[in-house]
Amino acid sequence: MQHYLILAAVLFAIGLFGVITRRNTVGILMSLELMFNAANINFVTFNRYVPSESLTGQIFAIFIIVVAAAEATIGLAIVLLVYRNWRGIETENYSIMKW
Repeated sequence: MQHYLILAAVLFAIGLFGVITRRNTVGILMSLELMFNAANINFVTFNRYVPSESLTGQIFAIFIIVVAAAEATIGLAIVLLVYRNWRGIETENYSIMKW
């Protein structure tokens, strides 16, 4: 169990570092996917090693996969619209969209 939790912690840390330091929107979305995968590993690990008769961990993991797919779809649509209007996908362009 410890190996899975360490793997999930490392993946989450890499994802968090990527979200904080990236200036490119696609890189930020990829880092968010890493963080979602780390959460999935935790859910499945705890469901496997903690005695329970239900499949709660797997159900949460499937829910996170669905949310990650929706996030990728919406995020890439926003990236395409920003690129079409400002010819770049750097995060500084998003401040232009404020009121």
